[in-house]
Amino acid sequence: MNNGNDDESWRELIKDIDKIPASGKYVFQRRVTLTVTPKISPDKVYAGAPLGELAIGNTDNLDAATAKKFKRGGFAVEAELDLHGYTEDRAFEAVTGFIKESYLKGRRCVAIITGKGLHQNDEDDIFAARGVLKNRVPQWLNLPDIRPLILSVFHPEHREGGSGAVRILLRRRRNRKKTPVF
Repeated sequence: MNNGNDDESWRELIKDIDKIPASGKYVFQRRVTLTVTPKISPDKVYAGAPLGELAIGNTDNLDAATAKKFKRGGFAVEAELDLHGYTEDRAFEAVTGFIKESYLKGRRCVAIITGKGLHQNDEDDIFAARGVLKNRVPQWLNLPDIRPLILSVFHPEHREGGSGAVRILLRRRRNRKKTPVF
């Protein structure tokens, strides 16, 4: 039985495939774009005293006026990364790439939405892992190649995500033309 729908389905399936004339083989022609995490040399970003671990809400690295402005939302969020639906491995790559890219683009304030990690279907299981990304993101922000790029981190107000988001104040990128950071 030959069905006209089968022929249409087959043509739709192979529309992006071209036959190579010389070899008789078929090659898929659709382009794939790969993203590359930028490489930044932390010692070219910050060469001061050893940095302490970032703690959410700690503004010791900021002067009083900047800390007050940051905590009150005085810095506009210039970019946002929403991790809902991400696996831990995929989220790690996204977070590190996002922070590095934001720093290189000269952004000052960015936000990462982790979600709160509450699952309604696990309410009966007291041992169920909750908020994996919520707990891991602050750890990732303290990695040696990311930490020098960040001045402070805090949870915004409840209406802006509360504990399911982090707002990050990045260090200013200085001497852009004179000293590359790669």
